[in-house]
Amino acid sequence: MNVIRMKDTLSFICILVWVCSLCSCSTGRHYQRVNRTPDHTRLVILSKTTKDRTLRPYVVNGTKFYPLSSSEGFVQTGLASWYGPKFHGNKTASGERYNMYKKTAAHKTLPLGTYVKVLNLDNGKQTVVRINDRGPFVKGRIIDLSYTAAKEIGLVGPGVARVKVTALGKQVDTIKSPVGTKPVIEIPEMNRGLFTVQVGAFIRQENALRLADRLKVIFKNVDIEVNKIRSQTIYRVRVSRIKTLTKATRVEKRLEDMGFKQAFIVRL
Repeated sequence: MNVIRMKDTLSFICILVWVCSLCSCSTGRHYQRVNRTPDHTRLVILSKTTKDRTLRPYVVNGTKFYPLSSSEGFVQTGLASWYGPKFHGNKTASGERYNMYKKTAAHKTLPLGTYVKVLNLDNGKQTVVRINDRGPFVKGRIIDLSYTAAKEIGLVGPGVARVKVTALGKQVDTIKSPVGTKPVIEIPEMNRGLFTVQVGAFIRQENALRLADRLKVIFKNVDIEVNKIRSQTIYRVRVSRIKTLTKATRVEKRLEDMGFKQAFIVRL
């Protein structure tokens, strides 16, 4: 009996390692329900491919990234860094030139043009930046801030800090004000709705199913979202269906404590 339990534990640890090393994101939203039916059937519906160039997958250092089609409900906690003079004037993923004195940032998967609030969890300082570039491609880091944004939250000195990133929305217009032109941002309702927590993503369906089966022992609702971009199918494992962001944050924290450091909240 002890040998069986030890094998089961080692198997679960291996799955944790696989998940933490993978990224996820894509377009469309169609689900494959993992909750078992009496005859063990599962429903698979593949989404359509996207023609939006900014949402096409890309490869960096051998890892493939799939940009999100929407920032709604996106909340992520992790390490932030910043980039400055060395990159000043270089072309960003959005096509514009990087200006270290503007409040912008690089993120691996959020839609370009999305505004996010970045809260420094070490000192409580926060800033709002616009995502206009891709990165950072350093293990463990979730966002790269411009010099000005980093300075605003006390990040320039230490170089790296633990932050919470909350998506605010995309710019949809501009408006003139006494102090100049201001962006008009489309901000989704963040506190209420239907949320889930994404745990990991897989190219191989069997790996996603294996993880989902493990998580079902702990969580009531476990889904696999199936997405297809061009010829590539991605299976994203998601946990729980929650009606408030506060409760979703608790689930996210629980998963992080279990070792799923890349878990993040998604609005359905």
